[in-house]
Amino acid sequence: MNNGTTYPYELPKGWVWTRLGDVLGFVKGKKPKNLGTRNNLLTIPYIDINAFENEIFDEFTDGDKCPLCQTDDTLIVWDGARCGLVGRGVAGAIGSTLAKLPCFEVNSTYVFYFIQSMYEFINKRPRGVGIPHVEPSVFWNTLIPLSPLPEQRRVVAKIEELFTRLDAGVEALKNIKTQLKRYRQSVLKHAFEGKLTAEWRQAHKEEFEPASALLDRIKQERKKTAKSKYKELPPLDNSNLPELPEGWVWTVVEDVSILVTKGSTPTSYNFDYVPHGINFIKVENLKNGRVDRASLAEFITKDTHAFLKRSQLMKDDILFSIAGTIGKVAIVHSDDLPANINQAIAIIRCPWEFVNPDYIKIVFDSEIARQSIERRPRGVGMNNVSLGDVKNIVFPLPPLPEQHRIVEEVERRFSVADQIKKTVDHSLKQAERLRQSILKHAFEGKLVPQDPNDEPAEKLLERIRQERARQQAERKPAKSSKNKSNTKQMRLV
Repeated sequence: MNNGTTYPYELPKGWVWTRLGDVLGFVKGKKPKNLGTRNNLLTIPYIDINAFENEIFDEFTDGDKCPLCQTDDTLIVWDGARCGLVGRGVAGAIGSTLAKLPCFEVNSTYVFYFIQSMYEFINKRPRGVGIPHVEPSVFWNTLIPLSPLPEQRRVVAKIEELFTRLDAGVEALKNIKTQLKRYRQSVLKHAFEGKLTAEWRQAHKEEFEPASALLDRIKQERKKTAKSKYKELPPLDNSNLPELPEGWVWTVVEDVSILVTKGSTPTSYNFDYVPHGINFIKVENLKNGRVDRASLAEFITKDTHAFLKRSQLMKDDILFSIAGTIGKVAIVHSDDLPANINQAIAIIRCPWEFVNPDYIKIVFDSEIARQSIERRPRGVGMNNVSLGDVKNIVFPLPPLPEQHRIVEEVERRFSVADQIKKTVDHSLKQAERLRQSILKHAFEGKLVPQDPNDEPAEKLLERIRQERARQQAERKPAKSSKNKSNTKQMRLV
């Protein structure tokens, strides 16, 4: 194909550049009229984006007046944030945001892998502002290096051989990440059972006051802070709770805190956000146990900060997300301040001379907090956590020196796990780069050897053009004949 176009690189002998529009058809999906849960009439899976990406089928149809696909068809996300993403292996009725890409006499898997390698290119050049769509002029004019048909099959076979090995390695890495999560929870479980500090506790048991005395001192601090608003909490029923090491007690968050509240949104009080100013923290800014200041996108003025007094933060405050993504935890550091939070985050503030803030943080990071919240009575469909749920989280409180020791032991073990996770994440990124490298070599003709006896791709492309021209010629008379018939009927009337 020599029409004055500048091509990305030189192809091997027998290959040819062409456009995706020259070798692909297009069948846009649509929402069926009859759609619902599976029954005797609605038996065909409806492939929406969830079914496409996760093979989770929530809706079914009868197939009436809707395009269908088989497992070996290539589907592409045509509308939405993931536009340009291709997939295979699902059969059913094609959803309205998807399209089917039938191939003309070329190996469909070869073309599928090529489009997969071009995802970033297609996705970053969408059409539309609100909901992005694949830009047709970009997609159909994307150049594809077409190899001879027998070589297409050899390329596909080699890609799938290498991808099978790569996928096995990626799966092993993902299993390591899963095991690391379990390890972290196991460490926390042992921490709250006193197993991490058993030897240390035995060696130092005469050196510190029990946690029950610590609770009495915290109570006095709560009385002093709350003043006339102080109320005595009912004793905790620990009859069904596991036995704790000597000197420990079961307690609840409200018993050790001087403040448990949540933030507020400036716009609720007719305050606007500003481009620069005091940090305003949302759930998405809580990452890896800290406030991720690099992700902060909204700020408030000093006046707004002063007005929203309840949501002002102090050093060592524990932040716990109670709406949206529930259960994200962070501890406030001095360089995060001044700052406020919105209503989706709870603040837990304790008298820190009696409680280690890092210990409280790992309580909220653990299964203890989640299980305690889940045991609380909840209404139907409630996805949020109330401040009452937070205040009533039940957890074991050790003496203060042992809290410090537990934090040291947990952090030491977590630092090792974090290093392993970094290595795994790096390896996963390398695997993705290797996947792209395999595809790059495949479509540069460097993955499998060429066979001089293969029919050149130019002849294959010429046959495709002839077949498409023949199909178009056949459709035109049919349309013309139909129009003549309609005209004749109108004249008779």
